Amino acid sequence: MIHEFKEIVKEAIHNQALGVKNVLATVVDLDGSSYRHPGVRMLLSSEGKMTGAVSGGCVEKEALRRAQSVFKTGKPKIMTYDGRYRLGCEGVLYILLEPFEVSEAFKVSFFNAIELRTNISVQSYYKKEDECEGDFYSQVSFNESESFTFSNVSKKAATLNKDIKVFKQELPPCFKLLIVGGEHDAVKLCKSAALLGWEIDVITSIKDPKQLLDFPGAKSVSSNTPEGFNSDSIDSQSAVVLMTHNYAQDLRYLLKLEHTKLQYIGVLGSAKRREQLQNDLFDYNPELDESFLDIIYSPAGLNIGAITPEEIALSILSEILTTIRNKKPINLKTISGKIHTQS
Repeated sequence: MIHEFKEIVKEAIHNQALGVKNVLATVVDLDGSSYRHPGVRMLLSSEGKMTGAVSGGCVEKEALRRAQSVFKTGKPKIMTYDGRYRLGCEGVLYILLEPFEVSEAFKVSFFNAIELRTNISVQSYYKKEDECEGDFYSQVSFNESESFTFSNVSKKAATLNKDIKVFKQELPPCFKLLIVGGEHDAVKLCKSAALLGWEIDVITSIKDPKQLLDFPGAKSVSSNTPEGFNSDSIDSQSAVVLMTHNYAQDLRYLLKLEHTKLQYIGVLGSAKRREQLQNDLFDYNPELDESFLDIIYSPAGLNIGAITPEEIALSILSEILTTIRNKKPINLKTISGKIHTQS
């Protein structure tokens, strides 16, 4: 997840300014099943601090212990962690431990890619062998001509070694949530979404403008009208929830969202209100593509018995996740075999 990597980079920059060394731990392979999958990372500091996680909390201390040799020698290595006899996860993790030094050039390119919402590619070179030192490394690329590594290893030696494996990962932009509304329930949705690491923009009414301090976790808070709203910045890695508590406002915002690449637009309200919205959308735009109705979820949220604003926020976020990940909500206890399937 790009938001986890972003926090790692920020912490690494902070540590470097204090003269503290960093080691990046990346899960690059997995035999069997585990709590988390290849591509997750955490930062280990020479002072013993950990940022991020590569498991549910069981592997981290062992990774920090095994990383001590990397702090001392500067040589990357592979560690394995067999959860079959400790955690009951039925899997063996292969973790790349490498020195992590962030250059000024990388910092500029990384945060520029974050702001421009462009994909970031990562390739990690490793062996499936425990306590194995070698020319292992990760390379982060922003385009065909711009790539960075973080330690002094022989990239040529790694690529020529037939035993070396490569883990490839494409990190899409941070998922964006646009909340239209400024009431108490919108604040709760914002706070809950922030825990997921999403990038949150809030639009409130011009008649009742709010500030960034009113929405903990938001990236931006502005006031606008449906007519002044510009949907050009909304990409496919986004969702919109309309919480204006005003039928006419919701309708006008929906008309402005018709040509976006969204998978999910949530609208508060009743089933009766939903039917009226659909009818009025066609009245205002007879040429409206019927497929647009498929991405409108109203009433917004899964039926989990939500009552409080916090519970309603949870139901909406759950519905967004099931939609963007193309999952049908079911009880995990009904599943036999693997919960997650590798793409």
